[in-house]
Amino acid sequence: MGGPQAAMAQRGTSDGADEVTLSRKGASSLTTRGSKLRSTGTKAKARVSNRPNSLSELKKQLEARTRELAEVRGHLSEALEQQTATSEVLRAITGSPGDLKPVFEAILTNARRLCEAKFGHLLIYDGERFRVAAVHAAPSILTDFLNRGPFPAGAATGLGRLASTKRVVHVADLKAEQAYLDRDPLRAATVDGAGARTGLAVPMLKENKLVGAIVIYRQEVRPFTDRQIELVSTFADQAAIAIENVRLFDDVQARTRELTESLQQQTATADMLKVISRSSFDLQAVLDTLTESAARLCRADRAAIRLAKDGSYHHVASYGFTPEQKEYMKGHALRPDRGSVTGRVVLQGKAVHVVDTKADAEIRLTVGSGFANVRTVLGVPMLREGTPTGVLILTRSTVEPFTDKQIELVTTFADQAAIAIENVRHKSQFVASMSHELRTPLNAIIGLTEMMVTNATRFGTEKVQEPLQRVNRAGTHLLGLINQVLDLSKIEAGKLEFNPQTVQLAPLINEVIGTAGQLAEKNKNRLVVDAQENLGVLTVDPMRLRQILLNLLSNACKFTKQGEVKLQARKVANGGNGIELAVVDTGIGMTAEQQAKLSRNSARPMPRPRGASAAPVSASPSPASSRA
Repeated sequence: MGGPQAAMAQRGTSDGADEVTLSRKGASSLTTRGSKLRSTGTKAKARVSNRPNSLSELKKQLEARTRELAEVRGHLSEALEQQTATSEVLRAITGSPGDLKPVFEAILTNARRLCEAKFGHLLIYDGERFRVAAVHAAPSILTDFLNRGPFPAGAATGLGRLASTKRVVHVADLKAEQAYLDRDPLRAATVDGAGARTGLAVPMLKENKLVGAIVIYRQEVRPFTDRQIELVSTFADQAAIAIENVRLFDDVQARTRELTESLQQQTATADMLKVISRSSFDLQAVLDTLTESAARLCRADRAAIRLAKDGSYHHVASYGFTPEQKEYMKGHALRPDRGSVTGRVVLQGKAVHVVDTKADAEIRLTVGSGFANVRTVLGVPMLREGTPTGVLILTRSTVEPFTDKQIELVTTFADQAAIAIENVRHKSQFVASMSHELRTPLNAIIGLTEMMVTNATRFGTEKVQEPLQRVNRAGTHLLGLINQVLDLSKIEAGKLEFNPQTVQLAPLINEVIGTAGQLAEKNKNRLVVDAQENLGVLTVDPMRLRQILLNLLSNACKFTKQGEVKLQARKVANGGNGIELAVVDTGIGMTAEQQAKLSRNSARPMPRPRGASAAPVSASPSPASSRA
């Protein structure tokens, strides 16, 4: 065959590209065509060489992309875990404003878990020493060492370097450091006892001041990553914030307690002053209130007051003691000596504070007095011109010293008691003196009028006998009131004693009307008596009944002009044995507001509504036991 023949094409080259090989017969006749084929083959070869690499190359790229995706997912998961841990710590901070324990536990738990540590602890720094605040998963030998108490950090240790630099200390191999070679106690306990090899200590800073450190460990030599160190640093910042929050919270609480205590003390002081002012002659009420207030405000179990008399100090008031103990103290006065706190206060003239009676060999504790089980005692003098006139004692059954503010408060109470005692003494002297000055001339008036009435013919006083009798009755009544003034202590204490007698009501009313007659005439009033017949015999205190009726009639006559003042007397309408006495007038009256004030505060008599009863007074006929 003379025509050209094409040989088969072969594929495959060493570099993996397709290649075309041509063979021919009759080279001379196919030169031109062969050139074209070679040219075409060259283009085909170039085209085939630009296709993707082999399948193995694609697999390598896919694996790389998969690794990148897994790494990204790992970072996202790690970030989510860190964010969750941070949120948990923040919840612990906000949920425990006054308690650091749950915050520290949350920090250590998350730091150990996220940083793949074996155990850790959180320390507080006071400027010189570290003390453990929380421990998590640490072996007992290290925990026991930390719980011994505050410890200084050696200069060569990680904590020592952290304290001096305030920077993170990361030790890849704890055994390779000089602190371990020098057998530092903490390093030895950490490495030999707890098996730690890699350690990370991160400072807790507040305004660049070191307040503590978070320390975590691994039991193999495997350094922590930068991301893990950054995470623990975040936890350290949160711990510092929690410490500051607790400090601020405690400051607010302490200030609130201080203000509350101050307010209570001011209130108690004001109450004491009120009691003193209202009980001018009732010293016992003042002393009873004082002992109770002092014990309550100072959180004392018991309180007592002893006053000086004949060189000894006698029990006069107490709080928290049994009746038997009070009787024992009343029967056993104390003399000034060092065997009792009272005696020491008198000898020294100042407050005495015994923190623990069992540690004081001189103190005598008697069983009957209730002081046998006393542990802490405070005694404060009640001074008059520098001399103790009494002693205020507070006790506690446990060893708990009184604070300076409490001692100051008790001192204030003792001063108030001394003032009250002095007030009673001065007022008693004043009343006695004034009563004497009043009674002397009044007795002369009463005696003279009696003589002039009895000897009217001799002195020529027959025509003025009735006015003289009124003067005599008024003087006798006034003398009775003055005698009662001498016993004002009983009046203010609510212990006024009545002197019930059997009296005829009609003569007593006539006597009162005779005395009040001049008061009615002053404002041109008519004084009228409206009394039922046969009211009978009454059992009353006649002087008190006269005093009440005269006060009502005097008030009615004062606020009534050219009108009528009526004294009514009738048996009570409910069928009982009482007698109702009432004063009715036609005066100017008073407003509803004034009436309300009168009923609330027992104010002094004021103008009343026209025709209103001044006040009803009930008395009982004999032999009934009720009194006016």
